[in-house]
Amino acid sequence: MIAVMDKPIVQKVAPLGFPWVTADPFLFCVHHLDHYPAGNEALGPAASLAGRDLGMDFTLKDGWRMYHGTVVPGFPQHPHRGFETVTIARRGLIDHSDSLGAAARFGGGDVQWLTAGAGIVHSEMFPLLDRERPNTAELFQIWLNLPAADKMAEPHFAMLWRDAIPRVEHVDATGKRAAITLVAGELEGKRPPSPPPRSWASREDSDVAIWTIELEPGATFTLPPARGAHTARTLFFFEGDTLRLGDHEQREHGAIFVRSDRPISLRAGARRAEILMLQGRPIGEPVVQHGPFVMNSRAEILATFADYQETGFGGWPWPSDDPVHARDEGRFARHANGRVERMPG
Repeated sequence: MIAVMDKPIVQKVAPLGFPWVTADPFLFCVHHLDHYPAGNEALGPAASLAGRDLGMDFTLKDGWRMYHGTVVPGFPQHPHRGFETVTIARRGLIDHSDSLGAAARFGGGDVQWLTAGAGIVHSEMFPLLDRERPNTAELFQIWLNLPAADKMAEPHFAMLWRDAIPRVEHVDATGKRAAITLVAGELEGKRPPSPPPRSWASREDSDVAIWTIELEPGATFTLPPARGAHTARTLFFFEGDTLRLGDHEQREHGAIFVRSDRPISLRAGARRAEILMLQGRPIGEPVVQHGPFVMNSRAEILATFADYQETGFGGWPWPSDDPVHARDEGRFARHANGRVERMPG
């Protein structure tokens, strides 16, 4: 049940489920937080898997889930078409492999931006490298829609490494700090690396912004208005006890749909607060979704099934459905054209 708020800034509030409720141009958002135990030789959990529904383990048992993994937690090969995935790896590591032949290991603040477009198959596994201590994994996965003109774009894989992602810091009048990390969208003249070329976010008039906002206890930060008159803005309050937005006090975690045409004063309560902001101009086209396929009509969904059955979106070039990289491999990306990026740490 979504509660409609009779407030000038806060339009409505929805509870944080699994996944979170989103607004056009976004399709989906989920916050994964798993406190995995130490890892074993196979990079999976050094713990019993008894009692888990392996292959479909979404129950938070002992503080962690295997998801679709059976040895290593994560999501073995699966297809996408018609939208983009933006994966913000806050803690832990993700091993990526795809049907283009691209691969990566990223984490600790890195972001992967993947345009599925006409079709891609990829896997996202969570290797547990530390054999002595727990392996916490935290990430956001966000699905950003593509307009009809770009749904059949060529797939594109991009990495936004953490050292290139801007962080804007503010100190309020009481000396308390706010920090805003910019995955997409500009703030105070700072911009993150460009999104893929056929992304809705690559259009200046789309006004897409993906920010995480951290507020020290009692800290205040004024969120500036969006550029566009029709921009949709959602604030996901997921950490902290209370959050004040203007004259509205939010006492529970929730998806807070707000007006974007005016500044909003945010103030944390007695505990540190964290917010994920998703905003953008709505695409405003029909959305027909069937699992990992998002098109504009039922006929296009049926054509997608036929295409996937016939082509496999390029096939799967890896020896298993759930590949992971070597234990001693660092953060890297190997692109489909053979270009390799290696990052320190």
